[in-house]
Amino acid sequence: MTEKTSVALGLFDGIHLGHRKVLELALKNAEKGYAPAVFTFEPHTVLKKPTGCDGYIYTTAEKLRILKNMGFGCVYSPDFSNICGLSGEEFARDILAGRMNAASVCCGNNFRFGKKASCGITELREYGEKYGFEVYVAEDEFLEGTMVSSGEIRRLLTNGDITRANRLLGAPYAVSAEIVTGAAIGRTIGFPTANQLFEDNQLVPKFGVYRAETEIDGKIYRAMTNIGIKPTVDYGGKPLAETYISGFSGDIYGRTIQVRLLEFIRPEKKFGSVDELKKQITEDLQKSII
Repeated sequence: MTEKTSVALGLFDGIHLGHRKVLELALKNAEKGYAPAVFTFEPHTVLKKPTGCDGYIYTTAEKLRILKNMGFGCVYSPDFSNICGLSGEEFARDILAGRMNAASVCCGNNFRFGKKASCGITELREYGEKYGFEVYVAEDEFLEGTMVSSGEIRRLLTNGDITRANRLLGAPYAVSAEIVTGAAIGRTIGFPTANQLFEDNQLVPKFGVYRAETEIDGKIYRAMTNIGIKPTVDYGGKPLAETYISGFSGDIYGRTIQVRLLEFIRPEKKFGSVDELKKQITEDLQKSII
């Protein structure tokens, strides 16, 4: 970059209240005449999802959407494998001072960098003095005695505590993905749905039914979302979010929409017949939409 930048450093896979402190600090420093910028990683190259509540919270596309809406026009998001071999000084010199032309660097107080995460805030400040950028550190964010962290949000999402997860995120958790063709079972039983697949290493919230909302062409619709693998009718695919959008009719296949989860209604379960499924859907709608 040719102009000086105010850089926010972090993985930002969930962009929660703690992340927002770092990002807002970078935006404030940008008022000195710097361009606001973010250094982050492609989440799938850092976090894996072999078991439990591992995996990244938001896809790269959703993360970039949020950052853009906050005012960051420049986001450098390399593959972790291309950066992890750099020493701390190489990262500060070649990436922050070199590629990003940083005048201001903002991060959380547990930020680590350099090969095998060997460097922290002390080293970052030392390299800042050497290569010409100032370092600003955002303190940890706490909510009702709990430190806000991506790990805690992953735990809450895995347990279905969407209400508290949303509070720590500072905004409703969103499933943002392309609408794909499903088995069309919902349409045949009177409840057409929009289907969205989760990415391979993305965290999947607790299977079950959620009160939700979605925005299409500037209008917000009340909705109900089931997250799971369709145990009653064999889907044969990956975990997905299946959303009934109240009051909407139209073709949105192939479009990317954002479905925001607001409240957990019940766990997913298998039904003995399609009639039982229809009855349960009607009851769920009464709790979530009607």
